Amino acid sequence: MKKYVVNTFNYQFPKRVWSLNWLLIAGFVVCLSACKKTTDDVTPQLSTSSSASQSVDGWILDEMRYLYYWNDKIPANPDTTLAPDKFFSSILNTYNATTNPTGDRFSWIEDDGNTLKSELSGQSTTTGMNFTLYLRSSGSTDVIAQVLYVLPNSPAAKAGLKRGDIISKVAGTSLSTTNYSDLLFTGTTFTYGLASLSGQSLVDTDKTVTVTATVFQENPVFMDSVYTVGSKKVGYFVYNQFVTGPSGPDDHTYDNQVDAIFNNFKAQGVNELVLDLRYNPGGYTSSSANLASLIGKGISSSKLYFREEWNATITPLLLNDPQYGSSFFIQNFLDKSQNIGSNLSRVFVLTTDNTASASELIINGLRPYMTVTTIGTTTYGKNVGSITVTDDSGRFKWGMQPIVFKSFNSAGKSDYSTGFTPNIEVEEPINLLPLGDTKEALLSTALAQISGSASTRSGVTTNPLKPLRSSIQRKAGGQSMVKVLKTLKL
Repeated sequence: MKKYVVNTFNYQFPKRVWSLNWLLIAGFVVCLSACKKTTDDVTPQLSTSSSASQSVDGWILDEMRYLYYWNDKIPANPDTTLAPDKFFSSILNTYNATTNPTGDRFSWIEDDGNTLKSELSGQSTTTGMNFTLYLRSSGSTDVIAQVLYVLPNSPAAKAGLKRGDIISKVAGTSLSTTNYSDLLFTGTTFTYGLASLSGQSLVDTDKTVTVTATVFQENPVFMDSVYTVGSKKVGYFVYNQFVTGPSGPDDHTYDNQVDAIFNNFKAQGVNELVLDLRYNPGGYTSSSANLASLIGKGISSSKLYFREEWNATITPLLLNDPQYGSSFFIQNFLDKSQNIGSNLSRVFVLTTDNTASASELIINGLRPYMTVTTIGTTTYGKNVGSITVTDDSGRFKWGMQPIVFKSFNSAGKSDYSTGFTPNIEVEEPINLLPLGDTKEALLSTALAQISGSASTRSGVTTNPLKPLRSSIQRKAGGQSMVKVLKTLKL
């Protein structure tokens, strides 16, 4: 009997038993996740001899033909002599900006699915900071890492690192395009060499900070404040991942903390909201629905938040199952006593290219009900969901996360596969101020809109450095939408 866990825009299906639980319950965890991993990240642990590879490949092919959103595009006779990671890649409906712009950018596989459970709930071995990598100067191969935020009580915080700090060396070696991955992402103890800004120039200093990564639980509920702007009460909320709680989908610790914040916003008469999702790569759709239900104007449990479109193979099975039927594809808003929507006419959402999946779901899902103004840079662009599929028989350790559905809002819109272009474009500068500082670039722009002191800051580009990537893209469950369901037998 096959089991699948449906979570994250996440689901669990078999041929079949679907046991819906957050990360991997013996089956596959559906992580509507745009986890930005590629098969290059995979280090196979199983034998890749022809016979072993064919055995794993046969399992991969069977599951993908049943679940994959683009299962009609899987080759009729794929090469099952390939190593599992290569085979998985060979059967995808691969994205190409020119020839296949709506193709698959997000499905991935790795050699061990069991490690995802704690990571998808926010636990990982980490220093406790996230950063963006930039080329140090135009035309250079030198690289710097700028700290975006540091988790409270983490090793990085205890070592004194903070938002805006710039790392130019690790263990005395300057970062470059050829070595930054090994220096920053390999090992557990790091000695960072820091640089400082002199005007718009970077200067190496003698200061070093040594940090040892530990197993650490990240609380995604990062910051909240209330500002008075003229006659307005402005709620500000920094939320860094859609995670229900540290112990998985049945633990609502973090959802309850979000509820408490909005209860406070309501008590203080908040009538403008700035939602900071600039570093939020996604997560559970249940947490996304929870947050949207605290914000939406004129919404209730009878109003659609989003619906899902699955492939033509699995859709009729779900529709004809008495346990699910058409409701399987629907996520309505929730009735929340802490909802502040009656006091709002609009919401400002702060975005970057790290804003993905369940975060983009908030933008898309709320737009039919109220004005959503995005400030920052273009979001990542993930309007599809995936699941983590593992083999409950124990034959194979591999875990794969194929795209299995596409999401639509109540207006039938799903047109953000290349991201949401900001209504007001503002880049994060190289000289970062603390999050919550009213002079900080993105927040100050939102407050100026609220006060009426500025009509727009469209086209602002204040960072001269070219970004390469962000450590946020390496988060488990990153760029993801996860959904939790019940057990389904077919």
